[in-house]
Amino acid sequence: MAIPDAVQTLERDLRGIFGSRLQSLVIYGQRTHPGDGDGHHGHAAPPTPTLAVVESMTHDDLRTAAGRVAAWHDAGLATPLLLGAREFERSLDAFPLEFGAILADHVLVSGSNPFASLAVNAADVRRACEVQARSHLLHLREEFLETRGRGDALSDLIVQSAPAFAALVTSIARLEGRSGDNLAAAARHVEHILGLPGAVTDITKLAGVKEITSAEAERLFSPYLTAVERLVSHVDGWSVR
Repeated sequence: MAIPDAVQTLERDLRGIFGSRLQSLVIYGQRTHPGDGDGHHGHAAPPTPTLAVVESMTHDDLRTAAGRVAAWHDAGLATPLLLGAREFERSLDAFPLEFGAILADHVLVSGSNPFASLAVNAADVRRACEVQARSHLLHLREEFLETRGRGDALSDLIVQSAPAFAALVTSIARLEGRSGDNLAAAARHVEHILGLPGAVTDITKLAGVKEITSAEAERLFSPYLTAVERLVSHVDGWSVR
């Protein structure tokens, strides 16, 4: 992919802050778009995420970088992740989903590839998926009670939880050996393994949507809850194939 001008500016800014200590800069998450859908709800383009690996960083480095964040945001960039050398590798078991997604979908902007020869352990991914799925289920039930039966509150619940559900679906797809780069394909695969056609796709399409009607929320919630319950059971019984 062509490197956006804003990312090239970021690279120059980071080089000015860290000098030769800047070892690598990558863009990640460009093939996975949780907001993809049929387009009728309208989706804003998300800020471009980046990760920089540095040999070392000081408080002064962070203060200087903090002074550039507003300009980076204005240019359409997310706040960059800053990691020390080998910190990514040592964190793979702690953040297998988040860092595994970066391993699977990144573009090197400058420096050496910080991910060469790295891989995520499947057992770590399964455990993280279970935590993610169980947490989503518990919050979904709790927040449903807090709607107190109001349709507008249920609409907010579904819209606000849809991005996290889309991330969970992507994680499950990767656990199953799928790429996870295409959310629609990941949703269809999860629907197949759960035996719930349409239920997963309907919610993942709402990631990035600002609002839905109360009637739509009432229609969606029951199959949504069922899908999350079945995901928990599936991940709980999953084993490395």
